Amino acid sequence: MKQIPDNQIIIIGAGPAGLMAAQTLAEKGCKVQIFEQNKAAARKFLVAGHGGFNLTHSEELETFIQKYDAPEIQNIVKSFDNKSVVNWLSDLSITTYTGSSGKIFPTKNFKPIQVLKAWLDRLEQLGVTIHYEHTFIDFTDDEVTLRNREKEITVQYSKLILAMGGGSWKKTGSDAKWVNILRSKNITITPLASANSGYNTDSRFHQLQGQYLKNIKISFDGNDKIGEVVFTKYGIEGSPVYYLNRFTRPHHFPLTLEIDLKPRLTEAEISEQLSKTDKISPILKRQLKLSTTAINLLKTLDKENYTNKEKLSVMIKRFPIEVLSLRPIDEVISTAGGVAFSALNSKLELKDYPNVFCAGEMIDWEAPTGGYLLQACFSTGFWVANEIVNS
Repeated sequence: MKQIPDNQIIIIGAGPAGLMAAQTLAEKGCKVQIFEQNKAAARKFLVAGHGGFNLTHSEELETFIQKYDAPEIQNIVKSFDNKSVVNWLSDLSITTYTGSSGKIFPTKNFKPIQVLKAWLDRLEQLGVTIHYEHTFIDFTDDEVTLRNREKEITVQYSKLILAMGGGSWKKTGSDAKWVNILRSKNITITPLASANSGYNTDSRFHQLQGQYLKNIKISFDGNDKIGEVVFTKYGIEGSPVYYLNRFTRPHHFPLTLEIDLKPRLTEAEISEQLSKTDKISPILKRQLKLSTTAINLLKTLDKENYTNKEKLSVMIKRFPIEVLSLRPIDEVISTAGGVAFSALNSKLELKDYPNVFCAGEMIDWEAPTGGYLLQACFSTGFWVANEIVNS
């Protein structure tokens, strides 16, 4: 019988979830090794920073956790919440500030690469070893098999943490090749799907490429979100669009979203303004103060809807935009789906493989952008580490 040291913990994946698990375990005196298939750690973490490096959100916890679709992940986020993330960053000497939208960022003197370096330096101080260019191949009850270039190696473990990410942005290493490996072991996997994704639309909206709608409300089937939408060469993008993904995904495409171009005005108030003159364009611009983009959007309507003031009032409040599909998984910010919670116990340990845990985006949960994705990755890494230490 193999004798494996009790504290020999192997982590697959050097993303936020894996790194957080490693730090938490090492601080408790555990020996931790991380195996990462890329040549460097946390590539997706760094790529995410290119669009504004918000690490979490400042809203109150009870509303914060409602951004997550699964009660299991809500409970886990409570264990290591947004305040915990700020305190953790402070311990790494990374100062933060809260933006106007409530998002929490490192202060301007800290770039994403500097945040990561501070984290990796701490892990090195704690004795954590990271092995790069090691691709996950398989695992048994006590061994994990990896490929390093052309050579396969087998490493024994007492605990194994799988933190290999979702399926978006394949160039960063999130290729989801683990899905078939786990499925071959009869582990339940909810199919991966595009999340925080733009929508493909009818070509008549493509002429608006590069134009923004600000402070609008977009809705579908009783769910709505205020924010900013940008038109692209294929359709629409923006945080309110991403928010609606989870509500549209169960339905068959094409389907229709509605955009409220003036959320602060009622349809009656809009109708009253339009009735004051026969000249529509000046009213739209001067009295209703619609943006150029909003007016351009309205001009995509047929003549009957644009020139009929009653119908135009309805269009301003409920402009229909048909969406044809979500964008391909490799282009989107994150993925829904992953290892089903039914395959895991409360420790995030695989029921069929005791001592094997899952963390991060490879678990079946979903959240919008704005710091919620990284937050849950941090939280699941922390959760798994504590469950291992306390077991």
